[in-house]
Amino acid sequence: MSDRSTALKALLFASTAAGMLCASPALAGDEAPIVTADATQDATNLGTIDVNGQRVKREPESSKYVAPLVDIPRAVTIIPQAIIEQTAASSLQDLLSNSPGITFGAGEGGQPLADRPFIRGQSSGNNVFVDGIRDTGGQQREVFNLEQVEVIKGPDAVYSGRGSGGGSINLGSKSPRLNAFTNVSAGAGTDGYLRGTIDSNMPLGETAGLRINLMGAQGDVPGRDAVDYDKWGLGVSLGAGLGTPSSMVFSYYHLTSNQMPDYGIPLFTKLVPSATSTAPVRPRTDSGVLDVPYDSFYGLKARDYLTNEVDTFTFKAEHRLNDFATIRNVSRFSNTLNDYIVTNPGDGGYVGRAADGTYWMKRGTKTRWNPVTTLANVTDVFGQFSTGSIKHSYDVGVELSRERNKNAAYSTYTTSGSTCPTGLTTVNGTPPTATGALGAGDCTQVFNPNPDDAWTGVINRGPTSSNTTEAIGVYVNDSITLTERLILNLGVRWDQYSVSGVNANATQSAGVWTLNPQIPAPGSTLLPGYVAVPERTWEFTNYQVGLVFKPTANSSVYASWSTSSTPPTISAGDQNASGGTGTVNGVANVVLEPEDTESFEIGAKANVFDDRLALSAAVFHLTRKNALILVEPNIFRQEGEVEVKGLELGVSGNITPKWTVFGGYTYMDSELTKAAVIVSGTPPVVSVNPLQGQPLANTPKNSASLFTTYRLLPKLTVGGGVYYTSKSLGGNQGGAGGGANRVYAPEWTRVDAFATYDLTDRATLQLNVKNLTDEEYIIRTNGVHHADVAAGRQAILALNLRF
Repeated sequence: MSDRSTALKALLFASTAAGMLCASPALAGDEAPIVTADATQDATNLGTIDVNGQRVKREPESSKYVAPLVDIPRAVTIIPQAIIEQTAASSLQDLLSNSPGITFGAGEGGQPLADRPFIRGQSSGNNVFVDGIRDTGGQQREVFNLEQVEVIKGPDAVYSGRGSGGGSINLGSKSPRLNAFTNVSAGAGTDGYLRGTIDSNMPLGETAGLRINLMGAQGDVPGRDAVDYDKWGLGVSLGAGLGTPSSMVFSYYHLTSNQMPDYGIPLFTKLVPSATSTAPVRPRTDSGVLDVPYDSFYGLKARDYLTNEVDTFTFKAEHRLNDFATIRNVSRFSNTLNDYIVTNPGDGGYVGRAADGTYWMKRGTKTRWNPVTTLANVTDVFGQFSTGSIKHSYDVGVELSRERNKNAAYSTYTTSGSTCPTGLTTVNGTPPTATGALGAGDCTQVFNPNPDDAWTGVINRGPTSSNTTEAIGVYVNDSITLTERLILNLGVRWDQYSVSGVNANATQSAGVWTLNPQIPAPGSTLLPGYVAVPERTWEFTNYQVGLVFKPTANSSVYASWSTSSTPPTISAGDQNASGGTGTVNGVANVVLEPEDTESFEIGAKANVFDDRLALSAAVFHLTRKNALILVEPNIFRQEGEVEVKGLELGVSGNITPKWTVFGGYTYMDSELTKAAVIVSGTPPVVSVNPLQGQPLANTPKNSASLFTTYRLLPKLTVGGGVYYTSKSLGGNQGGAGGGANRVYAPEWTRVDAFATYDLTDRATLQLNVKNLTDEEYIIRTNGVHHADVAAGRQAILALNLRF
């Protein structure tokens, strides 16, 4: 555990002590609580008033949506702050389990060890936003500084520009207000869990405010004892002119996170014998995941690490001229770092069997040093006007961004470590380079790995490649009220997207990197060993058309059509890469066209019970085209295609003043409708890919979640959550089984428990038991190398104070 543990414990102690002192007047009855006695909304309520006496927005934050949520012709899920707090979420992945239909992909190879959400079957790691601006860089995001999270389903390029077409996620940060409050939370739990947060808002005169959020946390991952973490974060937001026509807000966000990275357990395919092996074939599991205890950890404590660092500065200025026009400008500068060495248990390249029957494997590594610098600016004008009897609510804007993405790998050359026994029988991979050793690798038992193995070696960071992305977007969105019951929603956006880069051409041996000299291009000033990648530019225009019929003021029925474009440099779901070319129709270095996504959606929304409860339903059909595939021997074309059809249901709010619910259900029928052909033999014979017609990776057919609470007694609230996901394929590769027998994560159900007890009007004890039944399950697999094990049971007790 890091030296930050001492500072963290001090923060927890200070949080508790300060909160006790500041809350004491309430115990003596000297001061009225912030939430009045007759208010039914409190820390366990999803209605209209939060714990600070403020109205809960339950609306998208951005003015781009130009209409209330009930009148937006597409599926949108808003996860409020109450759910963040009640579920004891500490990461974006934790929180989004409350939005069915979103899964997270596993990190591997070119995919960073970071948040990789999949929405409607499409990798959406590049579609995460903070306060409406794209949040670049590989990260594992925290939630301590969030007021709400908005999930927009389906192609949303008119709002977000380039993207995967599955949808986007916007994180709404806590912002300064004009009333004074401080919320303190100090929690402890099993598996070494410690977490403390402070959220304090201080008015500075009648129109200014300062809000400060602090977080410190540490612990182990339940059921994965070798996997620990410690992190701390700070959010500062200063606002002036709040509540007036002209306002400015300056914000700074910082996060430092250190943890032991975890690539889970290997797949069975590593124990499939090679053609020359004499080792016996081990029984195959149905899912393809190796049958080992779920607490098995293949990493090395002495070597592996994962560091995330984020620093973000944001300045927002807004001036309201009149009802017709408000001008807003938002500028952001951010630096992120994703830095890790992680053991990939399924990529060691060698598995052997000893004379005593034990299996041994070489530990493989994945590494990345990836700092990203982003400068972005969004300027828009929004408001309302009428043309005769027709009313318009519009937003017109320009978005500019520049991202600098550096990337390097580490050499991890072992000089002393755990070695294999002598006399191994080859099962898979290349035999050891020396008797009883694995040369530049490291060795552990397949069925009894030891994370405490000693390790010494050479770790050098290799030469750095880089790419620069420059993007311009111009958009117009208009919600046109044709009649009292009929609304037409139109949107169009044009984007220009350019990528250029410099690649390092290097090799490494015995932990030493060597640049491979290149002949510089004419006029080039690059050093030998670095190759310039020419700038590639794409232009694309996307649309949204939606028609809304309103049976009542608080309900709607809609139909919509929307599109999205995915430049080839981000089509694989990784961060921006240089290049974007391929061999098309036998011609090399052809600049590829963006992949196109379109979606048709029909849905209904209703706010019932005095606007306390929101209901939604939608059916959709999404098609993504233009992937580069092999269509005949040596001929590639952009003809790959996938389809996802589905149904989504959602519920959020209060059924009664005492009973809250939040959750939904998603059904997805996905299919790889046109895959690359298989070419084999001489002369070449073309056959249909066995994956064609199969479901997509990370796209479970059924998923559901429901988190509910009920105020059983005036001071006691109980509840919990149920989360279900059907089996989910891990990749589009055939693996050893091929076709329908691809590796998958089996279906799983998790149950969480929740209870709060009000000690005073300002002090509450909160108990969360996550994974109450200690269910063992695989949360995801990449289908090729490894499967990630979900966390086991954990109990957390927190003292929450507000004053």
